[in-house]
Amino acid sequence: MTNSELKEKILKILQENKVGTLASVQQNKPHSRYMTFFHEGLTLYTATSKETHKVEEIEKNPFVHILLGYDGEGFGDSFLEIEGKAAVDDSAEMKNKLWNEYLEKWFKGPDDQDYIVLRIEPSLIRLMNNKGLEPEILEL
Repeated sequence: MTNSELKEKILKILQENKVGTLASVQQNKPHSRYMTFFHEGLTLYTATSKETHKVEEIEKNPFVHILLGYDGEGFGDSFLEIEGKAAVDDSAEMKNKLWNEYLEKWFKGPDDQDYIVLRIEPSLIRLMNNKGLEPEILEL
């Protein structure tokens, strides 16, 4: 598979799957939680509160791992393993861009001081379990 074919498959999975796990490092151990992801190209974004452990963990060690795309059907379900570097983006532009009614459960609005966005720039994306084929790797 060419890099552009692989990128198209990856983008399709990102478009169709919004919920996945985000793992950061807490006291030299992995710490995972479910998050909702948005993307522009291969860059991922997720909304969170600046008062969470994940923000503290990412400030100490920005390297993260994301699993996204498994449908639960079993062998053959394609999913992504994403290695990347996370950073906090609290710009009004990004906060407004990601704002939606689901966030109203946690935040007063896009201007809420606790509401921030994590931006994840992938360094490596593995397309896994693609109908039994070996993993395909896109290095960035």
